[in-house]
Amino acid sequence: MSAPIDDGAVRYRVAGGVAHLTFDRPAARNALTFAMYDALADALARIEADPAVRVAVLRGAGGKAFVAGTDIEQFVGFTGADGVAYEARIEGYVAGLERCRVPTVAVIEGWAVGGGLAIANACDLRIAEAGARFGVPIARTLGNCLSPANLRRLTATLGQGLVTRMMLLAEMPTAETLAPLGYLAAVVETGRLDAEVAAVCERLLGHAPVTMRVTRAMLRRLERDSAAEATDLIAECYGSDDFAEGVAAFLAKRPAAWTGT
Repeated sequence: MSAPIDDGAVRYRVAGGVAHLTFDRPAARNALTFAMYDALADALARIEADPAVRVAVLRGAGGKAFVAGTDIEQFVGFTGADGVAYEARIEGYVAGLERCRVPTVAVIEGWAVGGGLAIANACDLRIAEAGARFGVPIARTLGNCLSPANLRRLTATLGQGLVTRMMLLAEMPTAETLAPLGYLAAVVETGRLDAEVAAVCERLLGHAPVTMRVTRAMLRRLERDSAAEATDLIAECYGSDDFAEGVAAFLAKRPAAWTGT
C-alpha cells in the first residue's frame, strides 16, 4: 500500500505590514496538494480582511523550489471531465491571487514549474535567485494542457513566441534569460535574496496604496481589452483621501501619510 500524500501547508504570518505566505512542502519541491491550494485561498481572504496588510510576499520553503506544480498523484484516474473541472478550480485560485487587494511579490528560488509558474506569473512582481528556472514542460512530462486564461496571462507577460517555445519544446528558461524581458524585478545572487525582498517591500510600503490598487486593476482590464474603460477606477483614485493627502503633502514638502482610503 502506498504512503499517504503529505498535504503540506501554506504558512501565513504578518510582520510590519507585509503578509508572508510560504508554500511548505520542501520534500516534494513544494508541489501543491488541493489542501495547499485551499490554504492559499484562505490566506488571500485573510489579507482581504486585514487593512494592516499592505504587501504580500509568496515564497517556497526549503530554498530549492518556489512551487513545482500540482502534486501528480492527484491526477491518477482523471477523465476529460475531471480535467475541465480541475482547470476551472485552478483558475479560481490564480484569479483570486491576481485580484489580491495589495501588491504581490513572488520570490523564486530554484524551480517555478506548471502551477507554480502560474502563481508566480499572477503576482505583480517577481524576484529570483540567479539560476532559477521557469517553465511548463507538460509536453515532455504529463501530457496535459493549460487553461486559456493561464495561457493568456503567460503570453501577456512573456510574449506568445517565448510561451510557444516553452510549451512545445518544454524549454525551462533561467532567471538570467527572462530578466532582460522585464519579467523579473530583480535577479540576485545566493545570499542576497532576503535583503532584496526587504528592500522591494519597503519601497512598496512607502507608496500610495490607492494608486497601486487602481493601477493594478487597470492593467488587468487592459490585458483583456485594450479599449477597456476605467472611469470608475479614475474616480476612485482622484476621489480618495490619499490623493488629497498627496497633494497637501507635496505642497507642504513633507512625506505623505497614506491611509489606503
